[in-house]
Amino acid sequence: MMPFDRRTMLRLGAGAIGAAWLRPALADDAGAKIQGLKIHGLSAFGELKYPADFRHFDYVNADAPKGGVFSQLVGAGGSTFNSLNAYIIKGDVASNMGLTFASLMTRALDEPDAVYPSAAQELTVSSDGLLYRFRLRPGIKFHDGTDITAADVAFSLTTLKTKGHPAYSSVLRELAEIVAEDKQTVTLRFSPARGLDAPALAASMPIFSEKYYGAKPFDETSLEAPLGSGPYRVARFEQGRYVEFERVKNWWGENLPVARGQYNFDLIRDEYYRDREVGLEAFIGRNYLFREEFTSRVWATRYDFPALRDGRVKREVIPDARPSGAQGWLLNTRRDKFSDRRLREAMVTAFDFEWTNKNLMYGAYDRTHSVFQNSEMMAKGEPSPEEIALLEPFRDRVLPEVFGPAWLPPVSDGSGQDRKLLRSAGDLLNAAGWTVKDGKRVNAKGEQLTIEFLLTERSFEPHHTTFIKNLRVLGIDANIRLVDPSQAEARIKDFDFDIAIARFIYPQIPGSALRNYFSSEFAKTKGSNNLAGVSDPVIDALVEKAIAAQSQAQLNTACRALDRVLRSGRYWIPHWSKASHWIAYWDQFGYPKVKPRYARGAPETWWFEASKAAKIEQAK
Repeated sequence: MMPFDRRTMLRLGAGAIGAAWLRPALADDAGAKIQGLKIHGLSAFGELKYPADFRHFDYVNADAPKGGVFSQLVGAGGSTFNSLNAYIIKGDVASNMGLTFASLMTRALDEPDAVYPSAAQELTVSSDGLLYRFRLRPGIKFHDGTDITAADVAFSLTTLKTKGHPAYSSVLRELAEIVAEDKQTVTLRFSPARGLDAPALAASMPIFSEKYYGAKPFDETSLEAPLGSGPYRVARFEQGRYVEFERVKNWWGENLPVARGQYNFDLIRDEYYRDREVGLEAFIGRNYLFREEFTSRVWATRYDFPALRDGRVKREVIPDARPSGAQGWLLNTRRDKFSDRRLREAMVTAFDFEWTNKNLMYGAYDRTHSVFQNSEMMAKGEPSPEEIALLEPFRDRVLPEVFGPAWLPPVSDGSGQDRKLLRSAGDLLNAAGWTVKDGKRVNAKGEQLTIEFLLTERSFEPHHTTFIKNLRVLGIDANIRLVDPSQAEARIKDFDFDIAIARFIYPQIPGSALRNYFSSEFAKTKGSNNLAGVSDPVIDALVEKAIAAQSQAQLNTACRALDRVLRSGRYWIPHWSKASHWIAYWDQFGYPKVKPRYARGAPETWWFEASKAAKIEQAK
């Protein structure tokens, strides 16, 4: 797996900042101190699956053939792009631009957060874990044949920290000093406040060419493919319709342990369709070869066409062990009407998940309870003694429920309009000062309560319509605003919405990423993932406790305590989740027997099989 791009982090001038990193060397005492320990990998808690001499990851076929084409639908449909600059806040970025960049280290997809050397050949860490010296491999190059140097690494990290999307700048905020000691050696100094995940995440960031960006601004959208150094380069694209990535022949990293058996296709083509139905028909017509399905109705009813029945198309459910995918309607508490917790709880109470799941989603989902769904970080039942110890200093600043059983959204009778729950929601609205007058829910000034749901695709309309019906029973004037993806992304970046759908997606060891989702600072940072505008000193303190965790057990405890306080705030209306991927593909691929635990595996570890493709052609 190459460096992150903006879409995969969940939803970067150099001259002015050059002096911050371009120094001849570290101080002598620091240089002496860092000579302590050579290591072959990084993880937050020091646990590595693979030894120093490993030859390849367990989830790959090291002898996989190279060649062929892999084409896929990007996202769930309704996607577009107008920029190839994947690391800034501006623009709608094309997916998978991370394939075009190399990084110092690369993630193992069967470990929670471990990374192993890629562009870096050697890593030395100080005894206090604050200084990291990377020695680059000889002969590593950008796609134009120029050398990758330590100065490029320093430029890249400094630029991401100062001009990058908040998803990157939040992770790098505790990177205190970046020094290019010589052409092949770069040293990173972290502040003592850094999370244990920060070094591995920094080492996974893309390496940019300082020379390339010397002639063009980094923080502007562009449809010029940036100069990269990864296994693929952008070959062709048509704005908003497709991007083709061609494999770089004789790429310098091809035979490294972190890459062997991966990046096997000569061409990866990402297809964009604004309409889900059109996207599905294109797959049935073999206009592209792989899709992940995100709509339960389509999965249950539409995968019954000749090519699937005769075996030319395969359909599979594969496990997803990631502690992410928690989805819901985020309530924008920056707006006065959502500032009262009782109103937010009324919204949660009015949503009939049981009816929605049964009638619209074929019972395929479980209700989401936690932002850490499907993980050991999720709060359950009564708090443990360790959780209480973390929460006790805040007892007078949190609700009593935080010290009781973990809060769960109410369960309806499945009728679609549970009268008991709607009465409860009405009582909460009355208590919040929103009373009924002439059938309308109004405040003391006589202003009606209006709510707009921001939406980009019609497939979600039935889920909204049922919920809106209940809100209107309560006297709330609720409506859907259907906009194109570009407009929606711009409004969400600017926090210009009432309610929007979002997913909580962070690394398996979330650490520093939690600030971007839940801290007060990022509630004010446009483009951050704190869409609900969560701004609470108690939550800030618990986020820092999670970042400072020294073991998986401590992290789990801190996140469970954080989860309890977040739930008590009713910042979102939880949707649904499933711990699996629904995939369908034309049967012309091979793939390893073992899937990476924390990734889908396609297309990274798959390969083209010409004999299978020939059979499909013959069956036309």
